[in-house]
Amino acid sequence: MQAIRVHQTGGPEVLRLEDVPVPSPGAGEVLIRVEAAGVNFIDVYHRAGLYKQALPITLGREAGGTVELVGPGVTTVRQGDRVASETVVGAYAENAIVQAERLVPLPDRVTPRQGAAVMLQGLTAHYLVHSTYPLGRDDTCLVHAAAGGVGLLLCQMASRRGARVIATVSTEEKATLARDAGAAEVILYTREDFVAAVKRLTGGAGVQVVYDSVGRTTFLGGFDCLAPRGMLVLYGQSSGPVDPLDPQLLNQKGSLFITRPTLAHYTASRAELLKRAGQVLGWVADGSLRVRVGREFPLGDAAEAHRELEGRRTTGKVLLIP
Repeated sequence: MQAIRVHQTGGPEVLRLEDVPVPSPGAGEVLIRVEAAGVNFIDVYHRAGLYKQALPITLGREAGGTVELVGPGVTTVRQGDRVASETVVGAYAENAIVQAERLVPLPDRVTPRQGAAVMLQGLTAHYLVHSTYPLGRDDTCLVHAAAGGVGLLLCQMASRRGARVIATVSTEEKATLARDAGAAEVILYTREDFVAAVKRLTGGAGVQVVYDSVGRTTFLGGFDCLAPRGMLVLYGQSSGPVDPLDPQLLNQKGSLFITRPTLAHYTASRAELLKRAGQVLGWVADGSLRVRVGREFPLGDAAEAHRELEGRRTTGKVLLIP
């Protein structure tokens, strides 16, 4: 089979399309035929070495596809099932191994490509607005990178819960996408300082929560956007890791909270995984949650997909198609 391999960390040029043996599922594992693989910033972090892994590796963690083989002891899925997962071992490939307990069945009206497009980002958006800071009708939230894969889903889920959504984007095209996803107000950070804009839009009151996947360039400004006792949720670092923080700043800015969550801790049990995924995929199936696939690339063009993602030239989800 063909797979995208990383032998040394670095830029997109280190991604290599290679022929490798088809893996065999062990106990509790499943081999899937990958119909689409999600391209995510965590893949960039693994490629660049920001998140350390033993090399060489087959890149990618998110995929939708069909079960081809089941290993010993697997009872939750069977050959031919349509499934998706955000914890795939080497999703940038024609076949990949997944722990059976981490596979989610796809509803009849959800395609494997939709599954690959929504698992990681949809579950992330779900836990952010339902659990990390459970949004309510009296809340206003700030969503950075609102036209990205998570951002568009966040806007939809936040507005679904009745919250007022203020979004930041870089272009008019992305502003239109954010508004269509439920943002009440959109700030073009390329034209206006987002902190000043948030204060203007909230009459100086600030927002209850900031959802920040950008990191270095937006992090400190986020504290100035918060109302007293507000929460800054840092769930990514597309612009780079943030600098160390003196906790005294939280006191000075209004007894604020900060958290750095990750999806694994919000889907730690299979029951929680299935509950979240069931809701997200159910909304996709009935059309109430729209999943935008901005670009699809052939597997061999993984490097170009990474360049587009890192250059912030994408909207919605980026997929690789083996």
